[in-house]
Amino acid sequence: MDLKRRLRRNRTDGWMRNLVRENALSAHDFILPLFILEGDNQKEDIPSMPGVQRLSVDLAVDKAREAAELGIPAIALFPVTPAHQKDAQGSEALNDQNLICRALRAIKGAGIDVGLITDVALDPYTDHGHDGLLKDGEILNDETVEVLCEQAVLQAGAGADVIAPSDMMDGRVGAIREALDEAGYQTVKIMAYTAKFASGFYGPFRDAVGSGGALKGDKKTYQMDPANKLEALREAELDIEEGADVLMVKPGMPYLDIIQYLKDMTDMPMAAYHVSGEYAMLKAAAEKGWLDYDKCILEALMAFKRAGADMILTYAALDAARLLRG
Repeated sequence: MDLKRRLRRNRTDGWMRNLVRENALSAHDFILPLFILEGDNQKEDIPSMPGVQRLSVDLAVDKAREAAELGIPAIALFPVTPAHQKDAQGSEALNDQNLICRALRAIKGAGIDVGLITDVALDPYTDHGHDGLLKDGEILNDETVEVLCEQAVLQAGAGADVIAPSDMMDGRVGAIREALDEAGYQTVKIMAYTAKFASGFYGPFRDAVGSGGALKGDKKTYQMDPANKLEALREAELDIEEGADVLMVKPGMPYLDIIQYLKDMTDMPMAAYHVSGEYAMLKAAAEKGWLDYDKCILEALMAFKRAGADMILTYAALDAARLLRG
């Protein structure tokens, strides 16, 4: 057999594989989500997300410091709102002493060099579990956007560097951009949940923040249909026009084609959310001895980079950063 082209030649040595590697993964690619809990020195394991805990504000500060020391550039904060603070309007979202505002001030006050990303949506605060205001079974779009603008300005004032609206209401990116600018927060960035699909992979997250059991109905009237691809581009075009700084696809691995498509079509900074269900599957399989978690988590995260993601929100950020450090 006379082969002039032997692709295995470039795989023979480790140093050569390093030289020809097309994509690289580093801690600088990761965003660590944190769940914030009431109390002091409090932490709770999340059974459906092994290795992830709900943390009180003081312990969240410690976790943010750990992330920064590992080279992780940003964290995303999500509140575990007590049931007695939830109502139909999500009023706690506009309380300047809510969990997220206190966590923002505490982490900023600790002088930790890490970016702070906050979720703008009402589902952690509503007793019906929806991302927006609910009337006669319908999620109200424009009325919800008005509340989201107030929420975004409140979070920016508490120290948020990036506002990440996950609600999927029409027009919210432009409205939030205008509200931030008018309030003097022109440098606060918007990471739009551009293509957020009505997915079954969010279950453990809803357990973590306590919104799953409260959810009445589903979110199919505002989150995207998993069957649609062209619609994701229309969402992206609108978000760009309205002033988004970063686009996001959520979930991640079942939608790698969407990540690549939007990156190719827009060339915008692209985030992928490696969601709770994806993380939980790997952890559960590893606990059963069915796969090697360390190898598989790095392989999964590399898939996002290969598809075109510039940043990855993942509950495995600390694990992956330690593995990459060696």
